[in-house]
Amino acid sequence: MTQPQPSQWTTGAANGSGSDGDTATVSALHADVARAHSDYGAGSLILCDRLVRIYTAEGIEVQALQGLDLLVGTGELTALVGASGSGKSTLMNILAGLDSPTAGGVRVAGHDLASMTARQRLAYRRSVVGFIWQQTARNLLPYLTATQNVELPLRLAGTGRPTRRKRAAELLELLGVAHCAGRRPDQMSGGEQQRVSIAVALSNSPSVLLADEPTGELDSATAASVFGALQTANSELGVTVLVVTHDPAVSSMVRRTIAIRDGRTATETLRHDSDGSGEFGHAVEYAVLDRAGRLQLPREMTDALGMRDRVRLEAEPDHIGVWPDQPNGAAALPESESESESGISASEDGAA
Repeated sequence: MTQPQPSQWTTGAANGSGSDGDTATVSALHADVARAHSDYGAGSLILCDRLVRIYTAEGIEVQALQGLDLLVGTGELTALVGASGSGKSTLMNILAGLDSPTAGGVRVAGHDLASMTARQRLAYRRSVVGFIWQQTARNLLPYLTATQNVELPLRLAGTGRPTRRKRAAELLELLGVAHCAGRRPDQMSGGEQQRVSIAVALSNSPSVLLADEPTGELDSATAASVFGALQTANSELGVTVLVVTHDPAVSSMVRRTIAIRDGRTATETLRHDSDGSGEFGHAVEYAVLDRAGRLQLPREMTDALGMRDRVRLEAEPDHIGVWPDQPNGAAALPESESESESGISASEDGAA
């Protein structure tokens, strides 16, 4: 039997090889797919949709990002954590417009980073996003004063001198480094340099501030002052802040911490202000269910239960049970026994 060509399904009503119902069904399917794609992340400032980044080094492909999903809303202060090689720095470089994705979608403040030209990326880095490196030497020009460093992005944008001076003074004052206005970087402490770096990143009023390990080279007290400057930028200026950190003290001071593992978002920890004081209390860790329905189970849980290769799922009224495969097709343990000893239960609120 000859199989119909794909075109026959979509043009059948016109050429007599199909029916109006066939055409309507295919059109409805296309519409559903397009609607699901357009609705994803609606209202989010940062959107990563099944983001992929593949590098080739010495003929070997390295998948730094493997279909990562991420949504960040306007005004959030969010920490990004993960082991070395997990993909977090690759993600930050893509969001900063310093790198391009291999596949998938990524949008920041309405800008489609996957389709940008080199000129558009330059304009994006100058006006939409601010970036802070871990190494202070990469953030500031050593022969310029703090004021001159803050003014430089404004000067490149064509801003007039009086406006530049006013903006620089306001930012240095807000971040607690007004006393460094006439100092060069070698005349400042490490913490002062990083706070001036934050002022530089904020000079053109970006929508998003990205910080890659901004406290990595600082002692705990100085790190706290730098993170305080990021909190000030978030609360006083309304800028959305995404910070990569290995510092548990930093990640504990944000409402939302996202963990990346093996190139995908693995878990999210949410902290709640239960009494309205502004202090975050009890933290709840959630496993992340991505758009493809994938869920990363914590290794310490799967190892303890001997879970490898495949697992068995059981739908319950208020949760999903995840059970290890039984050797030689043996029957599962009785429910009362297995729930306490041999399974992982995902409750209805999404926590694993």
